[in-house]
Amino acid sequence: MSGADGVVVVGGSVAGIRTARALREQGYDGPVRVVEAEAEVPYDKPPLSKGSVDADACVPLITLEEAEALGIELVLRRRAVALDADRRRLTLDDGNVLSFDHLVVATGLTPRRAPYDVEGVLVLRTLADSRALREAIARSQQVLVIGAGFIGAEVASLARRHGVGVTLVDPEPVPMGRVVGTELGGRFAALHRRHGVDTRFGSTVTSLVRVGDGYRVLLSDGDVVAADAVVVGIGSEVNVGWLAGSGLLVDDGVVCDERGAALRAPGIHAVGDAARWAGVRVEHWTSAVDQAVCVARSIAHPDEPAAPAPPAYVWSDQYDWKIQLVGDRDVARLPEVVEEAEPFRLAATWHDAEGRITGGVTVNWPRESVRMRAALARGGAA
Repeated sequence: MSGADGVVVVGGSVAGIRTARALREQGYDGPVRVVEAEAEVPYDKPPLSKGSVDADACVPLITLEEAEALGIELVLRRRAVALDADRRRLTLDDGNVLSFDHLVVATGLTPRRAPYDVEGVLVLRTLADSRALREAIARSQQVLVIGAGFIGAEVASLARRHGVGVTLVDPEPVPMGRVVGTELGGRFAALHRRHGVDTRFGSTVTSLVRVGDGYRVLLSDGDVVAADAVVVGIGSEVNVGWLAGSGLLVDDGVVCDERGAALRAPGIHAVGDAARWAGVRVEHWTSAVDQAVCVARSIAHPDEPAAPAPPAYVWSDQYDWKIQLVGDRDVARLPEVVEEAEPFRLAATWHDAEGRITGGVTVNWPRESVRMRAALARGGAA
């Protein structure tokens, strides 16, 4: 089913581009436009931190030639600034107004900026950020990384791979404890230390000043750390501020039903990090792809029943560890851990009170991760 105004996708994220591609795969023959604020052709974000800093680490999600062949119009260097959901009109930052039959919000996240008004402090979200980080690592002997979540840990790993000293600061007692629990978090802390990282867990940055070409950093424990570059990875915020006054229900993302349709807003959908489906917002690459396919199917074939959402999945490459997380993990409960030494691999599984699998973490054990995902797809039966 298509209309004269077609579909406008706001955001050239993996969720946005996958939605556009899936629309064509589902037989949608109306206009499809993708609005993207960056100048580059839409690219995949995970390789920016998981790939090598020796290259641009730019993996296009679609090329100009592919877009033309598929009849997808890429509207680059344009930012959505306002939405009138009732009239189905989207206003761009150049004043142009796009009418649509369906609109898909795929604007993702923006990095949470550090509370330091200091020149040169780096974040990692865009290709330009990745290039700046690469240049900083190339000229630095010592890097301070604030935040030991996925981004911070991956940046630390990249820097150590290139022989650069790293101080890793995080207010939590162990890295990633809120997503994997204290026991596994302790193993990740040990991983950093084995690779020569100066870990400062349980500490915060109380002041950060520029001194010449570098930085002087005062920690909450009273220590002073010198660094040539500072990278901040303290989380992200949902990029939905532009929807203020749109009439959409926004609460930690666009509030949607189980098929990604925005509540009380016919013709509006949301996918990826900016979407809350059935009360849950998931910041995972694979979930973004799955949601995109679901929304495209709903637009192209609105009378078909919704397919069940696959289990959440995310991965992280840190040093010589391939870390994969699936499902939901109640970190207040202790997981069942299986570990093998030669070669090293680990699997941790969480269960509910009835013994069903709810989620898991694997290290260097992809087959076990696949088994966990299959069990979750069966409702948690082992």
